[in-house]
Amino acid sequence: MSQLIQNGHTILTVRAHLLGRHLDLKRLGHLEVLATNPLVAPIGEHAHAVLFRSGAVVLFGVDAAQEAAFIEEIRPFVRDPLLQPEHEDLTILIDPIRPEGLERDRLVLMNTELARLQVVADILGKSVLLADQEARVAHAFDRIEPLAERLRRHGRGVSHADTLIRHIGEALAIQQNMVGRGEIGDKPEVIWERPDLERLFLNLEAEYEIRERQLALERKLTLINDTAGTLLDLLQSKRSLRVEWYIVILIVVEIALTLYELFFRGAGH
Repeated sequence: MSQLIQNGHTILTVRAHLLGRHLDLKRLGHLEVLATNPLVAPIGEHAHAVLFRSGAVVLFGVDAAQEAAFIEEIRPFVRDPLLQPEHEDLTILIDPIRPEGLERDRLVLMNTELARLQVVADILGKSVLLADQEARVAHAFDRIEPLAERLRRHGRGVSHADTLIRHIGEALAIQQNMVGRGEIGDKPEVIWERPDLERLFLNLEAEYEIRERQLALERKLTLINDTAGTLLDLLQSKRSLRVEWYIVILIVVEIALTLYELFFRGAGH
């Protein structure tokens, strides 16, 4: 069950998905909107979906059939869908008496008002996005590490600039997803309207290590960019040196031809 009553308290299940690189919210005009920034849409009578431009969708109190139907409904509006979508689950206990925050393996909330769900969804959406970016960066490291090792052992990197440019492009794309669409370092707009929810947001942000993961990714992306940039500079310097040698050889050949011509002209006279 996605929602049940236990010892007089409501237990709500939450699942966050990262479906692709971008979700076109402007084309979801057919959905009923309960709140914006982030967008909240109802599913059935009691369930909710929170949707993000980053491609993340967070579902509250949705059963398996509703989840499958809703994802299928919005799939046409997902750009660059992931072959293996990231997902993360969370259980919420609704208790107006206990302090809000993570308690063992579940989150305690005072109630299920939309603003609170938006704060929770913001963190879960960022968490699944970071998980995807972490996998992409790890893959990028695996590809660029042999190039750096080749430079260390043999004093040369790659012979084609296209390979290095692709590495730089991948790093820039990851940064764009995190900072641009994912807004990893930003607070959700609902916090500015509801400052009383900032403590909940900060607690969740710390529990999911959002900022720490972001900083770790930025350091790795900087290293990838620096490595690829250094190898590209070396490759271009090598090509420039090769062009200079070609010019020198052409000059020498031209001088030799001139001397040859002068010699035979002089010998003919």
